Amino acid sequence: MQASVTDHRSDIAVLHLRGELDADTAAQLHRTLADLLDRPVPRIVVDLSDLKFCDSVGLSAFITCKQVITARGGWLSFAGANPFLSQLMETVGLSRYFAIFPEVDDAIAAAQL
Repeated sequence: MQASVTDHRSDIAVLHLRGELDADTAAQLHRTLADLLDRPVPRIVVDLSDLKFCDSVGLSAFITCKQVITARGGWLSFAGANPFLSQLMETVGLSRYFAIFPEVDDAIAAAQL
């Protein structure tokens, strides 16, 4: 898995994920998320459009991260999930806890309301 971050304005970070997120690559996600959590009020859109696979280890990283973000007054949302990831998030109930958008621009626009 590859992870990169781009800042949209000064207060929203877009975390772009590519490849496969599993037990072998989760450490990189944890490091990237830890850097983003250092921000005073973390606001993160996770771009899943190039992520092909995610297992329970990857999902647990997002759940743990959301707890810290919420405590700091921030938020984390997802955008661009392929059909497999959309179904996975729905099946495990993540759609009840995270905002999920079709595109990154949709997530950013919703944050600006």
